[in-house]
Amino acid sequence: MSKIAIITDSNSGITQKQGQELGIFVVPMPFMINDEDYFEDINLTQQEFYEKLAQDANVSTSQPTPDSLMTLWDNTLKEYDQIIYIPMSSGLSGACQSAFMIAREEYEGKVFVVDNQRISVTQRQSALDAKAMADAGLSAEDIVSKLMDTKFESSIYIMLDTLHYLKKGGRITPAAAALGTLLRLKPVLQIQGEKLDAFAKARTTAQGKSIMINAIKADIENRFGGMEAGDFWIAGAYTNNLDAATEWKKEVEAAFPGHEMHLDPLSLSVACHIGPGALAVTVTRKVHF
Repeated sequence: MSKIAIITDSNSGITQKQGQELGIFVVPMPFMINDEDYFEDINLTQQEFYEKLAQDANVSTSQPTPDSLMTLWDNTLKEYDQIIYIPMSSGLSGACQSAFMIAREEYEGKVFVVDNQRISVTQRQSALDAKAMADAGLSAEDIVSKLMDTKFESSIYIMLDTLHYLKKGGRITPAAAALGTLLRLKPVLQIQGEKLDAFAKARTTAQGKSIMINAIKADIENRFGGMEAGDFWIAGAYTNNLDAATEWKKEVEAAFPGHEMHLDPLSLSVACHIGPGALAVTVTRKVHF
């Protein structure tokens, strides 16, 4: 039986320490902040990141260099026969396509890059699923096939506290940002696989939370066999607001009795576009094998 390593990146929310505990390798995502290089969870903590964001520093995301990726793969392949690599969604970054090309050219049959359109806690769940399948003795090809077959069986809804960072990143026009700020709107965005899209506009935080919970309920009912089937994971994420997030966790768990919600800080690659104070909830269908 092949010994298969699971590798993801820090966009999954899995820290270097958690990765060691879980037996999953984690590629730290690179950032440029005021022309200096940083790596998530290596020389850049969540707190430091938000401090720099608050100072209106120039923050841009980057992707792992081919050299850094190949070095990790080479070192891992000294111990393992094959690698399943689950990077962030290709709809949100070019990192996935780069990894795919390197694997195809240099690591045929050794490294399998999975573009299953995940980010944050849904990407984390994919890495956990892949690890469970590898531990159960599934082949690399079967694991990839299972992850790809279920790639769209997941939803993320995010309520923003500010429009400043969407405007700064050019994702909305200054006029739309000004109007939203004036009306004190709390936009709710969604990620359905490929990209970040508008979903709804809320007037209050309470309304925004209600919109997100109802959206998850609709997904469960219409896509995942209903609440009774229980065939899904609920998870949440937040940006720099642990107290509000802890309260949010209680509210979501009350709305979905019997389902404990895993909660993580949102990965910094997404957080730099949406800013602090955001709350998110996700639903992902359980993978059966």
